[in-house]
Amino acid sequence: MGFARRSATIFAAFATVCAMALSLTACAPDATEQFASTKEQTTVTSDSVGTAALFTPSDGITLNQQTPLNKWAKLTPEINDALVTYGFKKKNISHTTSDSLDKQSRAIQDYVVNHLSGKDSSNDSDITIAPENMTLLVAPVVKADDSTRQYGDYVSQELSTENAVNEGSANASDDGNKSTDTEAGTGTADTDSSNSNDNAETDADQSQAVQRLVSSLKLAQESGMHVVLLANSIEGYKPDAFVQFSDARSIGHMQAEKLAAKLELDKASKDNPKRIEVLLPYTPTDANKNGSSVDSTFAEEAFQGIWQVLGAYYQKGTVVSPSESLDKSSSDKDWLNVAYDASEDNATTKELDRRLGRNGDASNPARIDGIIAMNDYVASEVVNELNDLGYTGSAADINPQITIAGIVGNITGKKDLQREQVPDPIKSTDDDANGTKDSDDADTKSDKAKDSQWPLVTGYGAYVSSIPSVVKGKQWMTGIENRQLLASDIAEVCGKLNTGEKITGLSAVRNTEVGGVKKVPTLSEPVLAVGASNLKATLIDPGYISLADAGL
Repeated sequence: MGFARRSATIFAAFATVCAMALSLTACAPDATEQFASTKEQTTVTSDSVGTAALFTPSDGITLNQQTPLNKWAKLTPEINDALVTYGFKKKNISHTTSDSLDKQSRAIQDYVVNHLSGKDSSNDSDITIAPENMTLLVAPVVKADDSTRQYGDYVSQELSTENAVNEGSANASDDGNKSTDTEAGTGTADTDSSNSNDNAETDADQSQAVQRLVSSLKLAQESGMHVVLLANSIEGYKPDAFVQFSDARSIGHMQAEKLAAKLELDKASKDNPKRIEVLLPYTPTDANKNGSSVDSTFAEEAFQGIWQVLGAYYQKGTVVSPSESLDKSSSDKDWLNVAYDASEDNATTKELDRRLGRNGDASNPARIDGIIAMNDYVASEVVNELNDLGYTGSAADINPQITIAGIVGNITGKKDLQREQVPDPIKSTDDDANGTKDSDDADTKSDKAKDSQWPLVTGYGAYVSSIPSVVKGKQWMTGIENRQLLASDIAEVCGKLNTGEKITGLSAVRNTEVGGVKKVPTLSEPVLAVGASNLKATLIDPGYISLADAGL
């Protein structure tokens, strides 16, 4: 009870901000007097731009040893370096990782309260930095299911304050403080009751974590600190700035846009349409599997991004789906037509075989020009299945601009390095002047060659294990956040906030709606689309991967 009273004391100064969370938080004693004393603290000196505290989720689970470059463990050192380059002192930069929202909200609460009460022991300087010279960089922990996690660790999502149970750590139900009741009854009714109680307790814990986080961030802002949210927004909460990472819609839109340009869809006709399949992985809940309505916002929004680009082509008939999953009557609401349960074993292999397999006859493949695989994990399974289905060649055969040998030579700088010769681009059999084919035999060979031509396969996440496939042209492209540029931008935003400068004048910042709140300064940079021809400049030269990682 004494701890709760101390919590109430510090939040009393900010009753309008934190009243909802008084019963949830635990803070330091004599807070009112201690906060008042911060008004007399020495402000930051000219040789520093203040303090930056970074709070991120722990890296997600790596699937089958396949590691995407979009990982928090990769980005945070770059943010740290960028902060130092901008002028922050190393001792004034801290980083805390948390594997659940509960732990993260407590860590942020402790940080804010300790600084406001003058009990911060992390800074050994004689100068105490005032709250207005401090910025909290917070990436709220949100739940990612198996399919969402395939895109990397910082795809933007929203933390809900109303339906908190759907958010938080993937292991939110197991926070290390609960035990399983092994003495529960053996009957079905007893088991269901036990599960219900566990879920209710989890709901309450998650709700408290959300309230604690929001209250702590508002307390920080009321004291003069600045809050910058990274990747994940919070419903109804307005930070000082928001850093927008890739979201479902932008990931789908980027792949569709690049595919449309490469296949020159504007030149396609109804008589010679391009054939494109969309593979949309998602993870339904147990209730979904039993036939209830599907709640998979990420997959739905990803399809909307794809449809924004490809929808008009399907509706005109210049693009068709070999599996007839999409057609002229399809709309942006028909995402379930191309979605499949990614939680099943070999889900992508089975789905692609169903759409293109021709009943297991590898000698008679279905013609396909492009496959939107959404992420590199799915793309790797697509590449393996295309091999099994009898497709040959590479992406370099489609509207070729550079050969695989030329790409490899450019990447390695070794002009004498040789790879397997790329086949000549497959050309259509033209009608003669009388409108007849050259010969039935030539026509048959040409059709079989077209049918077995390797399609363009897109992905996202820049998995290290997928880069050799990109070099070889088996996976045509992937995508990655422009991490170093984002890190530099984030450091500049922190520096300007700490020194009282406006950030709205920065070229990468514009006002957007975030978490339902309008006019939030939002920092964003375009995603890097990576193919074999620009892999050296986008991945190797910046140091994201090595030549060995690329299989060279």
